[in-house]
Amino acid sequence: MQQGGPFDDTGIFGDTVEPDVHAESSAKHREFYPGAGQTYGRSLSFMDLFNTDQHAKKRVQDPYWPFSSKSDWEMGSWLLRSGLSMQKINDFLRLTMTQTLGLSFRSAKELRNRAEMLPRGPQWKCKPWAVDHPTKHPIKLFYRDPIECLRALFGNPLFADSMHYTPFREFETTAQLVRVYEEWMSGSAAWDIQSKLPEGATVLGTILSSDKTNISIMTGDRAAHPLLISLANISAEVRMKSSQHAFLLLALLPVPKFLEQKVQGILTARLTHACLDFILAPLKAAAALGIMVTDPHAALTLSQRHIIRHRVHPTADLAEYGIEAKKFRLNGVDLLFWRDWDYFEPSRVFTPEPLHHWHKAFWDHDAKWCIHAVGGAEIDFRFSVTPRRVGFRHFKEGISKLKQVTGREHRDVQRYIIPIIADAVPKEFLIVIRARMDFFYLSQAPILNDNDITAIDAALAEFHQYKQAIMDAGARVGVRGRPIDNWHVPKIEMLQSVTASMRASGPSQQWSADITEHGHITEVKDPARHSNNQEYEAQICRALDRTDKLRRFELATAMHDAGVEFGDPSDPPGPPDSDEDDDDDDDDGDSLGPHRVARTSALLATIHPTSTITGPIRRQTDYFDHAQRLASDKRPGLPFPPRTFISDCTAFHLNRDPSFKATIDDTAAAFDIPDLRLALADYLQHAANPNMDMAALHIGGRRIAVAGCTLPFNEIRIWRSVRVQTRKFHYPDRAAEPHTVMAAPPTNDWPLGQYDTVLVNTDRNSKWPHSGLEGHCAAQLRLIFQIPSASIGGHVFLAYVQRFDVVPQVNPAVSGRPMRRAAPEPATKMYVLKRALRTDKSRIGDVIPLSRLRTPIHLHPRFGPSADRHLTAQNSLEYSTEYWLNSYADKEHFWALYVQ
Repeated sequence: MQQGGPFDDTGIFGDTVEPDVHAESSAKHREFYPGAGQTYGRSLSFMDLFNTDQHAKKRVQDPYWPFSSKSDWEMGSWLLRSGLSMQKINDFLRLTMTQTLGLSFRSAKELRNRAEMLPRGPQWKCKPWAVDHPTKHPIKLFYRDPIECLRALFGNPLFADSMHYTPFREFETTAQLVRVYEEWMSGSAAWDIQSKLPEGATVLGTILSSDKTNISIMTGDRAAHPLLISLANISAEVRMKSSQHAFLLLALLPVPKFLEQKVQGILTARLTHACLDFILAPLKAAAALGIMVTDPHAALTLSQRHIIRHRVHPTADLAEYGIEAKKFRLNGVDLLFWRDWDYFEPSRVFTPEPLHHWHKAFWDHDAKWCIHAVGGAEIDFRFSVTPRRVGFRHFKEGISKLKQVTGREHRDVQRYIIPIIADAVPKEFLIVIRARMDFFYLSQAPILNDNDITAIDAALAEFHQYKQAIMDAGARVGVRGRPIDNWHVPKIEMLQSVTASMRASGPSQQWSADITEHGHITEVKDPARHSNNQEYEAQICRALDRTDKLRRFELATAMHDAGVEFGDPSDPPGPPDSDEDDDDDDDDGDSLGPHRVARTSALLATIHPTSTITGPIRRQTDYFDHAQRLASDKRPGLPFPPRTFISDCTAFHLNRDPSFKATIDDTAAAFDIPDLRLALADYLQHAANPNMDMAALHIGGRRIAVAGCTLPFNEIRIWRSVRVQTRKFHYPDRAAEPHTVMAAPPTNDWPLGQYDTVLVNTDRNSKWPHSGLEGHCAAQLRLIFQIPSASIGGHVFLAYVQRFDVVPQVNPAVSGRPMRRAAPEPATKMYVLKRALRTDKSRIGDVIPLSRLRTPIHLHPRFGPSADRHLTAQNSLEYSTEYWLNSYADKEHFWALYVQ
């Protein structure tokens, strides 16, 4: 398209990008434990350890030894990390082109041998384990020293910015009225333990996670029992990302097959505790005496001693002991691994775990209750006609017959379960399920305060108040549909300890097994699948040892090439207690030594490794950052207005080129917008009025334009979708996951078109997400377009939206009076919406700036007691009369819209 035409894409940016308005900086107040986390001189840094390796002298002249050069190392590292088999690597190295590269290794075996010479981290050990009862195979325990693992984590420069050294109490304001819980170090447990330690000591919170996992492919029954270790001192946000490698494999616990089948379970459990007792012995000693790690003096955070009593002899009467133990829901272990561990209190140490205690429990109980209460066929149909959205799971076959359901599916079902069962079950039944959802969603917040914890307790109390409705509906049944008349459910009983755990150990979400379950893949399953199916455990350990060496060598060589050292800039160069006079003869006075950096962010900005050493390989797109860079780019010829821009706390991204161009009348017909011409005429008249606030223009009202009005243009450019990104609710300075919002005309798959629903700002003083629904209205996005740039209002992207109105409800808990107000429906705590209509029953819609959109939302049809069988996933949003504003579809939306 030629410059200067009706759509001029070039221009000077000036005011075209609205400012990125972040939430105000946190006013939270922190009170640190006095005298904790002191340092006692300087110890060996990461590079000091690297330079004192047995082969360090060989790397003085060639830092990449045993590789010949940086490119030689880059190729070798890539091959070792690629997952290729030894044979495939050999085939690659035999290629004629590869042989011209002059690599220092000619076979996979030689390459692996070179990797074995790299500086190593915590060393793997193997211990044959003798047992009194016969097993099918000899038992071997593969493990590492837990203290070495903690040293490796604590001294890793990549965690420096996210490491907490001192317990603290955090409050919303300096008045210290409302306590805030964000990290383990912000809870009462770390503070209490610190008070029992010598002055200046540093608390190290040790995280241990263990669960069996299958490592066989397709067939076989080979299993592994990994034990992972991490540090609670590392910020939860960093620690919970698998790409940060904050969890290390500490041991592979034996998975024996005892020949005595009747006592297999007890013997296995006892063996596990015995192995843990042996592996964790150094941690017990450290908890009692303290150790020196890197620079600070560290005492491990665990709790007080606990002893369990037994009624029968635990070894002579093994079978009888197991029977007695089962009566108390015990596994028959007589010597618990924590029995002689200082500061070990099981009620504090064993924290709630969301993946299994909430999401798996939801599928095992709540989902089954709903299926029985609504009926399998009805609930499946309701799920199948739920409006589809890009990026979200759609259950086109329903959920009643799902098999091999994972935690991802558990969460996806939770998104829709409340609007799905609403009106199909008794009110009290609905309250029970909704209260459980409130409990789960509130408890997943990464930051909690006292008010949030009170709301969590209230949700649990509401569940217990109405839980009889589950039995009254005949939904609590067991095997073969037999009714169950009790609530002896351990995963429900343990919920009473969740808020106490939050106050002691911080938000429960940081203890979710999501990261450790993923760790089973990277630390166990992947190495096992690349083995020769013989001696899995030994090959897993070798593979992990090799990967650890590669990662360390990558960081060290990148720091060497960049000439940087990590540490306090005021510290003298070189390792501590080194005799600098020994090197006087070799010092020519030209070297000033490496440049010191004290922050991980500065280190990562300085080095240029050959591969990713931390963080995801594919990073989430940050449209806020993209828009800011685009706004400052003054190169001529860039599209105008910019395709990525910011409005308040929302970023938008459009494709560079429109999907197509069309006349106004053709567009109105294709998108089923009869009043498009009138809406455009009204918009142009408002835009020409300098006193009109376009950011707060009401959607609807009497039309100013008359039928048959003429416009200064006849063609518009149209986009079928827009990417929308908001800020996180709890971290206003960070971008949330972007979503695609559709506004596409009818196709064969979508005969009525694909038009998503959004939240539109109507008051510039209301800031999403913390304003909630106040100052916003729900709308359906019907058209994304741009008018010629020469026209008034042609410098911004426009949208045609159709408004939804809130259906008033009687909700005294919110409005304060028993009268109908714009409030959530009491049982679901969700807003009920209906389409806004004119007197002639046509939908109310208007043209507004696209920048007024704030976030995509999920409107779910209100089905009533029985869903209309004419509905489909493609038409349910068009043909329904009422809708639920489904706050459970997205956790960020739930936190923004939650009303207690």
